[in-house]
Amino acid sequence: MTAFAPGPVGLATSRPGLSELPAGARPARPAARFVGLPYGPRMSHSLDPLHRAFRFVNRWFAVPVLSAGLGPLLSTPLAGSLMLLRTTGRRSGLPRVVPLGYVIDDGAVYCCAGFGTGTAWYRNLAADPRVEVVLPTLAFAGVAETVTDRSDWDRVFPAFVRALGLVGRLTVGDLSSADPERVEDLWRGLPLVRIRPTGVATGPADPGGRLWVVVQAAWLLALFRLATAIRRRLRRR
Repeated sequence: MTAFAPGPVGLATSRPGLSELPAGARPARPAARFVGLPYGPRMSHSLDPLHRAFRFVNRWFAVPVLSAGLGPLLSTPLAGSLMLLRTTGRRSGLPRVVPLGYVIDDGAVYCCAGFGTGTAWYRNLAADPRVEVVLPTLAFAGVAETVTDRSDWDRVFPAFVRALGLVGRLTVGDLSSADPERVEDLWRGLPLVRIRPTGVATGPADPGGRLWVVVQAAWLLALFRLATAIRRRLRRR
């Protein structure tokens, strides 16, 4: 299957694709680019500040922590689980990294463009679907594609929302009790992406990874405490 290939003519009415975004198009102004996303009124008014907050937290906390191999420490049923998605910038051609919630189903990893088809990493995938994924305990190379089969979406998306923990409950809610119109809006507005493994990627503990920073820091802290304890004992004598 070709990743992000336009589907049949009738499919466009039920699943917006990246082909609807003109090449080189600039995102709309912050106040307008999130219009039409399937969130409630209160959540919709908060999307712009939330987007800015996520960018700040992702850059200065989530990405460094996950890059250092500390993903298992962040993964809880309440906070959800995070992975790193490495894409190639559609304009710059440079590597781009973003932390995302995910779920695993039938040998593939699924994530979702929570800010719609205008999400930067989602648009990167339209230009180059080849990606690398760093899970808390595994790293692999893969090919991404939008889920266009409604039965697949219906099976995986509720599990994805549950995997987000509290964030999923607050933003999407319980789909088991949602009315059909609500589910249809989510299907239309929030693209679900499937990533199929194709090879091996660089993980935090591999050459080029950052786990060594944490390990060395832990060793230095342990040596400092040991030296301090020895010094105290010598002074007592």
